[in-house]
Amino acid sequence: MLYRLLLLTALHFSITALAAEEWQTIFNGKDLSGWRANVTPESFAVVNGAIRANATGPRAHLFFVGAQRDGFVRFKNFELELTARGKPDANSGIFIHTDDSTRDKVLHLAKGYEIQLNSSAKEKRKTGSLYAIVDLDKSPVDETQWFRVHITVRDQRITVRINDQQVIDYTEPPGVQRPPERAGRKLDPQGGAIALQAHDPKSVFFFKDIRIKRLP
Repeated sequence: MLYRLLLLTALHFSITALAAEEWQTIFNGKDLSGWRANVTPESFAVVNGAIRANATGPRAHLFFVGAQRDGFVRFKNFELELTARGKPDANSGIFIHTDDSTRDKVLHLAKGYEIQLNSSAKEKRKTGSLYAIVDLDKSPVDETQWFRVHITVRDQRITVRINDQQVIDYTEPPGVQRPPERAGRKLDPQGGAIALQAHDPKSVFFFKDIRIKRLP
């Protein structure tokens, strides 16, 4: 009996580990099933197999919600991959460990981290930046061409790769304190949402091939 119990326990942990290592496609390339905008849903559409983000108001974010009717899917430790492209002078971002709370009238998200996507010459924080935490002054890619973004979160460490180049390797210090306007820019011990940003009416970004893998 003890042997059978140990065998079943080992099998359970093996299956759990295997499930944690499987990639999950979270955008079907056809419609926005499994995604929900916090405001102005018309800011997001599927065009030629990609999500188009183009704000019809000051700011909008598209959250991965899966099959849930309310709320969003939380991810704590994970790898996220997607392909992105922006029109010239476009601004966007990918949010992690976030939720749908906002901190001002232009609807900036109050919590989590933003991986910057920006092809505009005037913006000092370039594509790949961990916005206002680790900022890049030069973009590693031409954002008007399709490029891959790979984000990994494991415990307190965040890494970002653009195509095959690692551009961010950041570990959140214990008890970190942020400026008041970005007090929520921290990792959530319970994990948080994945969201895509529609920054403004003049910015257009596209996203496709979106998949995620939970890490143990």
